[in-house]
Amino acid sequence: MTQSGGCELGPRPIDLHLKALRSLGAKIDDISGGYILCETDGLKGCEIYLDYPSVGATENTMIAAVYAQGDTIIRNAAKEPEIVDLQNFLQKIGAKVTGAGSGVIRIKGLEKKPNNVEHTVIPDRIITGTYMVAAAITGGNVTIKNIIPEHIISIASVLRDIGCQISIKRNDIQMNAGTRLDAVEVVRTLPYPGFPTDMQAQLMTLLSICKGTSIVIETIFESRYKHVDELLKMGANIRIDSRVAVIKGVDSLNGAQVAARDLRGGAALVLAGLAAKGETIITGLEHIDRGYYKIEDKLSALGAKIIRV
Repeated sequence: MTQSGGCELGPRPIDLHLKALRSLGAKIDDISGGYILCETDGLKGCEIYLDYPSVGATENTMIAAVYAQGDTIIRNAAKEPEIVDLQNFLQKIGAKVTGAGSGVIRIKGLEKKPNNVEHTVIPDRIITGTYMVAAAITGGNVTIKNIIPEHIISIASVLRDIGCQISIKRNDIQMNAGTRLDAVEVVRTLPYPGFPTDMQAQLMTLLSICKGTSIVIETIFESRYKHVDELLKMGANIRIDSRVAVIKGVDSLNGAQVAARDLRGGAALVLAGLAAKGETIITGLEHIDRGYYKIEDKLSALGAKIIRV
């Protein structure tokens, strides 16, 4: 029995996960109070079509299928780099998994005990993007090492459109931002390789001090604008209409006491605090800590005046 969780970003139905697991032979009889009870006498491979290319549903289905008897095909699978990384890990333990990074993944269930292996997880593209925006919002010049360039193409493209100078050499990226950046016409969040929803809040914070008017359209999650009220306290000019945000750039943000209400929104408030005049106090650090290990230490090393109290 387990309880589902994560940031509160509006409706996050797990029907895709449950449908896939049921197709593989899991018995899911009791869903109440946020808890899910799953049982199985043994999973059997099958063909599964995901109604939406969900990263989590794709990952859960892949892992379950590895321990199912026979062959499984996942259609309309998510294409994110994390899916490819999971495939690489599963192959190391002895599973036969192919197709990750495309819309169709094929899995043959393990026929023997999985291997003991050592695996290095890929660099986090959202952390990379967050520090890229940190450099841009402060007019800084920062080099980020040990990245995978193709994973951040959409982020780098938008930042270049705003006016950042970006140089990529092998697995390093150098960010150089001017003193005033320009607005971007429209940014729409999309599944990979589109602009990631997990970078929407950070980008919006940057756009709030860019010259001109920008439009951000959130297509993935229904309630991913909780950071906006906090940015308004800091002097941002943002108007929300359903999933569309209209951001009119202001000359500067001002320090304020704000609250992180989810992971990426919290990171966005840290970025806002870096650029704001005066002191910014952020509560709700437990959200930020879920995705950024000692973010204050890394920013302090770059010259930021930031402490945890």
